[in-house]
Amino acid sequence: MAPPPPPTPTQSAVTLNINGEKHALSVDHRTTLLDALRERLDLTGTKKGCDQGQCGACTVLIDGRRAVSCLQLAVAAEGREITTIEGVADGDRLHPVQQAFLDLDGYQCGYCTPGQICSAIAVIEEHAAGWPSAATGDVRPEAGPPPLTPEEIRERMSGNLCRCGAYVSIVRAVARAAEGDAPAAAREEAAA
Repeated sequence: MAPPPPPTPTQSAVTLNINGEKHALSVDHRTTLLDALRERLDLTGTKKGCDQGQCGACTVLIDGRRAVSCLQLAVAAEGREITTIEGVADGDRLHPVQQAFLDLDGYQCGYCTPGQICSAIAVIEEHAAGWPSAATGDVRPEAGPPPLTPEEIRERMSGNLCRCGAYVSIVRAVARAAEGDAPAAAREEAAA
């Protein structure tokens, strides 16, 4: 990895850990993570939609939590683990959420799909950890995670817009991927 050029007074040298690989850059302090990904690192799977944090097309995972990269400054992402759509698969094996989107047509034009998939991965993790949503009826910790109903999924995915209207298929894909995790864990336990 070649060292970045020396920074100017309006720039900082940063090292971004993206999909398990470190990237040294010199960036203007105002550069968003989205622009660093797309324009500087050629990671164009993350899409620029509204550029105002309202559509979710630029959603990535930062330390396992979803974030809209158009509102995240690149300098603030230094030292954090960033996962883009390019990093969710395991080699040639698709992530279960990617596979569910493919199997159930959870996309149409595909523009919002990378952000939808990154968000769905986080939604499943948040639900499994017991985080409530605005649709959760009983938010007491002892109640445990609520059932991942279509209403729960829609509420949890509400920050990601699809202009094509593939919402029914997106909800089914998220539900399928969430269900797929539990049976796989049960099979691994039975095999042990």
